[in-house]
Amino acid sequence: MTDALYDPIARIYDPWSASVVEDVELYVEEALAAGGPVVELAVGTGRIAVPVARAGVRVIGVDQSPEMLAVARAYAEAEGVAGLVDLRLGDMREPPVEERVPLVTIPFRSLLHMPDDAEKLRVLRAAFALLEPGGQLVFDVFAPSAEDIEQTDGRWIEREPEIFERADWDEDARTLRLSVRSGDSAVSFALHWLSAEEWDRLIHEAGFTLEALYGWFDRRPYDGGEDTIWLCKRPR
Repeated sequence: MTDALYDPIARIYDPWSASVVEDVELYVEEALAAGGPVVELAVGTGRIAVPVARAGVRVIGVDQSPEMLAVARAYAEAEGVAGLVDLRLGDMREPPVEERVPLVTIPFRSLLHMPDDAEKLRVLRAAFALLEPGGQLVFDVFAPSAEDIEQTDGRWIEREPEIFERADWDEDARTLRLSVRSGDSAVSFALHWLSAEEWDRLIHEAGFTLEALYGWFDRRPYDGGEDTIWLCKRPR
């Protein structure tokens, strides 16, 4: 995972992801239930962290991109919650957090940036170490359907006005090369997916027990679809 990977598109990131709102409520609900503070790894522009702070829960947000953190800081200030959003530059495999918290979150498929099982496990173990006994990790990931691959592979699609996205899928390597461009802003990065069974193995290898597995952010049970939302507990 390259340092400052998202710097080139930090200013278009929120317009690019403007339609992605379905996950916010679940993460806010989990933060309220935990009571905070919450550590959010790969906090980005604060798309989740600021709504959590608006709900009254303190957030410690970690990200490798200074430009994304700058956008998040401005967002928190504009929403009047800067005092509840503590933004820190760092790697989610070694987060610069000494506090122990009741909840760690990794939203918006950020774990898929980790290229292999060993790196994914590093993040899961780092999250485990941040949690109080009985604390919870919540994250979401995906594995593509054949239909999704067929409809998007190798095509530039206008995701939002004047913001274009291209997906190049490698089913053998289980890697998505995602490219985003708008004007002079452009980036390309790889996402590496796993099956639900493989995620379950890594979760338990990191020391967690599985509390719930959802197939969408409305908390419907997972039934083999593309999306998975994992609620994992650090045993007491």
